[in-house]
Amino acid sequence: MCPAAIAGSQLKPTAPTKVKVPQSTGKRPRLTLRLSLAPAIFILVLNIFGIRYYMLPLNERIREPMHAWLGPSGYVGQSAGILAFALFLFLWLYPLRKRFRFLSFTGPVPRWLDVHIAAGFLIPLLGATHAGWRFTGIIGLGYGAMFLVCCSGVVGRYLYCKIPRTLGGIELTMDEIARERDMLLSQIAAETGTDIRKMMDRLSPKVPEYENLGLITTMKQLLRDDWERRRAVRSFMKEWRASVEGGRVIGPKSVKRVLYLANLQIAHAQQTRALESTHRVFAFWHVAHRPIAVTALIAVTLHVAVVVLMRATWFW
Repeated sequence: MCPAAIAGSQLKPTAPTKVKVPQSTGKRPRLTLRLSLAPAIFILVLNIFGIRYYMLPLNERIREPMHAWLGPSGYVGQSAGILAFALFLFLWLYPLRKRFRFLSFTGPVPRWLDVHIAAGFLIPLLGATHAGWRFTGIIGLGYGAMFLVCCSGVVGRYLYCKIPRTLGGIELTMDEIARERDMLLSQIAAETGTDIRKMMDRLSPKVPEYENLGLITTMKQLLRDDWERRRAVRSFMKEWRASVEGGRVIGPKSVKRVLYLANLQIAHAQQTRALESTHRVFAFWHVAHRPIAVTALIAVTLHVAVVVLMRATWFW
């Protein structure tokens, strides 16, 4: 059913009704932040504690009492390196989860992506702690490649979220997106008691054409759409609150829900128009991301192999 049909059959909802919850991921809980925040804070506090050691020249660090702990082969420094290497190997399980369906028992792909990104955020910090914030030789190459992988992962996550998907990570078809948008309009109209035709006009902003845009221009337009969506949602919420009859107090749960639904509705309108261009940029990102990740894997593996063979460890 298209929005026009909804407008003809349901001009103004009389009371809030229960409507089926949309099937797409929308703005899922920020699991990535929750997974990486506590370990990152702990590592940062550890580095702040040893900042005096890290500020010393290399030839003076050896005589520093903390060298046995914070040095690259020290208890803390090398443990950070081992953990960074283990997490880096763990990152390669995510592509396997995406490729092989029999691994579905391990969890949905979006949840794996959250864990994948959380680990990617921690690796550069752990690697810097292990290296004592000194990057030379092959470890410098490996660290630089890992840092680029981390930065490109942020871009990849952003593009991934621009493609509407189900909770299981399956991309929605254009018909499914249209049905979900109709569902969202009905839900918002029921929550706010607003005429659905006004909702259609208010929450269907003009979206620029994405045809014949280059990769950089497409990214700029996607970011501009995000900014415009926030402005449109804030304006809609302001109008809705001002139009509430009798000065009725709107509960925080209702405000939060309408804000979420309105944001998701406009996002789908923007994503539908930009879907083809987003796929094109995402494909280019995959081509650039993988060689950097492989370079980092080779450099870090060689570094670990040399350290183990030379027995430059506190446990070997």
